[in-house]
Amino acid sequence: MSNKRIVITGGPGTGKTVLISSLEENGFYCFHEVIRTMTLDALNGKPVDELLVNPIDFVDDAKSFNDELISARLKHFTNGKNIDKMHLFYDRGLPDVIAYMNYFNQPIEKRYNDLCLENRYDEVLILPPWKDIYVQDNERMENFEQACGIHEHLEKTYIDLGYKPIEIPFGTIENRLQFVVDLIEKIGE
Repeated sequence: MSNKRIVITGGPGTGKTVLISSLEENGFYCFHEVIRTMTLDALNGKPVDELLVNPIDFVDDAKSFNDELISARLKHFTNGKNIDKMHLFYDRGLPDVIAYMNYFNQPIEKRYNDLCLENRYDEVLILPPWKDIYVQDNERMENFEQACGIHEHLEKTYIDLGYKPIEIPFGTIENRLQFVVDLIEKIGE
């Protein structure tokens, strides 16, 4: 079966997880974000310092952390071949790893870019920063301004990789869900 792979991305706190949950509740197959669990594991009970905005600030080995993250996202991508659903939604995609690494000025191995070019999504939907719903927590350490900067890096990374991200407008979760459903009907089955 040939699935349509659709990434939902955007800076932290834009409503991605709520949208993914809503899609799932409406019968769509969704791959969930892996970074929140990885961040909690990396914290390992350490208190969150107000200055920390990136797990790389407190992990013992940044390269291994990023390798684990891109491997987990690649596994989601690969597992999509075995899912008998027309549309597959991903809470973040492979290029998100590169965007975050760029934002935090980390060196990026060529193989990361190669993985992104070899494993292509059919559509990229991006949620813009939305100050009214933004909340910081123990896994989302960025402030709103940093979230906006990350959003810009995400958009640029996807565009640089040849995608044309489609912005999901502000609105209720029902409105956003309907926007996505209408969109996938347009892109065809």
